[in-house]
Amino acid sequence: MLNKMAARPRILLIGADGQIGWELRRTLAPLGHLIAASPDGTWGPRVDLTDPRTTGKLVRESAPDAVVNAAAYTAVDKAEEEGELARRINAEAPGLLGELVHRRGVPIVHYSTDFVFSGNGECPYREDDEAGPLNLYGETKLGGEQSLTATGADAVILRTSWVYGVRGTNFLRTMLRLFDEREELRVVDDQIGAPTWSRMSVPIGRTMRRGP
Repeated sequence: MLNKMAARPRILLIGADGQIGWELRRTLAPLGHLIAASPDGTWGPRVDLTDPRTTGKLVRESAPDAVVNAAAYTAVDKAEEEGELARRINAEAPGLLGELVHRRGVPIVHYSTDFVFSGNGECPYREDDEAGPLNLYGETKLGGEQSLTATGADAVILRTSWVYGVRGTNFLRTMLRLFDEREELRVVDDQIGAPTWSRMSVPIGRTMRRGP
């Protein structure tokens, strides 16, 4: 993708405030001119993925050579109560971004999740395995994948799982905190996953669709 672009491509990173976005700011910066967008605008322009007009304005004004979307509504349990908000960010916004980059003829990298699967399999999931989300969060993330690929954009979708890092809310940091607070911990042991270090952003699966 990026190796086919100009020597200093303009890279628009959306979701620069998240666990993965935080690390992507460091790893993408040496590759070109990085535009780091987040809801509060700490490192660059503000972005509100629930507002198609401002999202469109961001893409037009930043004039990117590539877009990386690491933004998401990630409150898995709360999504059941805030379904409309989760759908707008996770399902609808990726489709809008796909349309915008497709018009510009530039690629997009989109981060998704293992929650698009049911979790009932007995083997590690492959990218072409049938999806079957069990909750609204997984449904909205799968919807985002589908709405993005439907645009025909030059897209790469990365599915991460069990993301952990040195900042933000994650299982590792929670366990380290509880180790200091309690003498005994009780943790469920009926799940198997592939932890994703936010700095590496290693996918458990990938799907690619090339535009015409």
